[in-house]
Amino acid sequence: MKDLLLITPPFTQLNTPYPATAYLKGFLNTKNIGAFQMDLGIEVLLKLFSRKGLQDIFDLAKANKTISSTNSQRIYALKEEYLQTIEPIVSFLQGNNATFGRQICTPYFLPQASRFEQLDDMDWAFGSMGVQDKAKHLATLYLEDISDFIVECLDENFGFSRYAERLGRSANSFDELYDHLQKEPTHIDQITLKILEERIASLKPKLVCFSVPFPGNLYSAFRCAQFIKQKFPEIKTAMGGGFPNTELRSVSDTRVFDFFDYITLDDGELPIELLASHCLDPETKDSTAILKRTFLKKEGSVFYNNLSSKPDYKQSDVGTPDYSDLLLSKYISVIEIANPMHSLWSDGRWNKLTMAHGCYWGKCTFCDISLDYIKIYEPIAAKLLVDRMEQLIEQTGESGFHFVDEAAPPALMRALALEIIKRKLTVTWWTNIRFEKNFGKDLCILLKASGCIAVSGGLEVASDRLLKLIQKGVTVEQVAQVTRNFTESGIMVHCYLMYGYPTQTVQETVNSLEMVRQMFELGILQSGFWHQFALTAHSPVGLNPTDYHIIPDYQPITFANNDIQFKDTTGIDHDQFSYGLKKSLFNFMHGIGFDFPLQQWFDFKIPKTTIERNYIAHALEAQPQFSVRPNAKIIWLGGTPLSEVSSKSKKGRTWELLKLSFHGKMESKEITVSKEHGEWLLEALEKISVNAGNTLTFGQLKTDFETHFEDFELFWFSKPILALRSQGLLTL
Repeated sequence: MKDLLLITPPFTQLNTPYPATAYLKGFLNTKNIGAFQMDLGIEVLLKLFSRKGLQDIFDLAKANKTISSTNSQRIYALKEEYLQTIEPIVSFLQGNNATFGRQICTPYFLPQASRFEQLDDMDWAFGSMGVQDKAKHLATLYLEDISDFIVECLDENFGFSRYAERLGRSANSFDELYDHLQKEPTHIDQITLKILEERIASLKPKLVCFSVPFPGNLYSAFRCAQFIKQKFPEIKTAMGGGFPNTELRSVSDTRVFDFFDYITLDDGELPIELLASHCLDPETKDSTAILKRTFLKKEGSVFYNNLSSKPDYKQSDVGTPDYSDLLLSKYISVIEIANPMHSLWSDGRWNKLTMAHGCYWGKCTFCDISLDYIKIYEPIAAKLLVDRMEQLIEQTGESGFHFVDEAAPPALMRALALEIIKRKLTVTWWTNIRFEKNFGKDLCILLKASGCIAVSGGLEVASDRLLKLIQKGVTVEQVAQVTRNFTESGIMVHCYLMYGYPTQTVQETVNSLEMVRQMFELGILQSGFWHQFALTAHSPVGLNPTDYHIIPDYQPITFANNDIQFKDTTGIDHDQFSYGLKKSLFNFMHGIGFDFPLQQWFDFKIPKTTIERNYIAHALEAQPQFSVRPNAKIIWLGGTPLSEVSSKSKKGRTWELLKLSFHGKMESKEITVSKEHGEWLLEALEKISVNAGNTLTFGQLKTDFETHFEDFELFWFSKPILALRSQGLLTL
């Protein structure tokens, strides 16, 4: 038995659990509150993508006479091939039977439908040796074909990472979702509810908490809560997570509380602790409860109970996420797009952690910076972060980490990297950042040395005027320099791109595309995605629309309130750019089309770009730096060099030299300096080694050097010392 059941409803990700319930379970452990967690999404998908599950799908489609298109007819005709291969394919995607990948890659093995008609250039993506990734991509297309069959013949709302998403998007009224919930449960609902019923029967929880991160989880959450109310009326139900945090802050429809007894907002630790205490005490009533940021129904109307004066917990006190109970070995790694950066989202099991709560920048005008999850910034100490990483490695057996920050702070990333290296951990990690100037070349090298393999960040509109209007705090030139630093250090870069921002002109859209084209052509971006601007209620643009020359179309709000339809007073139809922007970007990511005129990507007339063809190349022209801040930290990542004393004579004068041989992972370097300078350098390298207990600043090194010699800068910027930069001599 468990008092609390924490559920992520279908569907989020195939490859790794969404972390919210693991965060909550880790916190509840610190309070000795017993909780069980489950990811209903992966459990439903495993039932669906099994031989029996697939047989049921084919039988229902035939019985319902919904097999109409040429594509669905082809899949049904090949049903025996699908039934024979489905379980081996799922097992392979779960990381089993690696040799099966070679069979998948052979012609005529997998049944193929329409998804295979858009097959990417496999040689570009995987080469001749990338058998496992190539097989994953083919197996993913195979599953997507089955998914298309389900959507057409069984359930139009199905999707791998979402379910009935339309019902949750911009649902200002509860009416449509409520009406949908009065219909008979779908086939996928029936699978979901059967799994849920079995789990509730075994655990006998008193409170079931649904974490709903996205619109595509909302319908299933309500369907599950409805089932609990009908089948287990004594159990209390609650909803929290990203969707209610952003969308349900104005909920007033009392029908919502026929499904959920409670809806909590923002950080969930304290609200769930108080809810647990309340629900587990049979003597307490809702009318007298002392709760935190919790909606409930009281005296026939919606009441916001924020009566508790207890402060929220500090990030250092919320505990380490706990992934126990989840079916970690059963998640399915897929490669939906033949792109190494995109595959990070869907391939591999990642332990999710957060370096800092909120955003240290917190100014971008399109972002929900008025809400606590962005507004309240609180970093976590690097030592505690790495403690948590070690605990998760021990618990899950996985050493891959996705830091799910709004924007990871550079100073904390530096401290994290140093701590990882000092502890000699071998980990792989990636995160989201701002492309700010603090990401210099040396910091990027340090991050790479600690296991960082990729970063994603927003270039957004790629226009300096609009970046200033957004208050992004960066320029296109600065973004180019930072992406170059990451790329040259061996860290992949994904860029979020935006079009249709208020006041954006057609010329600025074309110029943004040219900026992006140049960055891909120069190889400083490896991946990107264009998003059309969306107006959200809690962003500065949404709160002050007239400042941005847009006219919002406000609707009466009784349920969800986030995305707002609006009219752009420029009169520009930004929708028309969508296909051309995405098509051009797809080609740029494949190294194709850099020489095409931009007009070629669009089927309507666009103006020529006014950006110089070498704009980004000029931005990357390096200027020699012969000054260092006195408080800059100096770090040595390399090992102890081999040394050899020699002598040199000239014009009757003889002096001793020290030859130092440095062996890196990929190359070796030899430098020769005077014996005295060399001996000082050997001692200094030991002091500034990343494995040393403390770090020294440039000013401290300078003071130490000049107690023995003269002019530290002349020595520091000499050719021999500059040669050590590629071996791991870093200025941070």
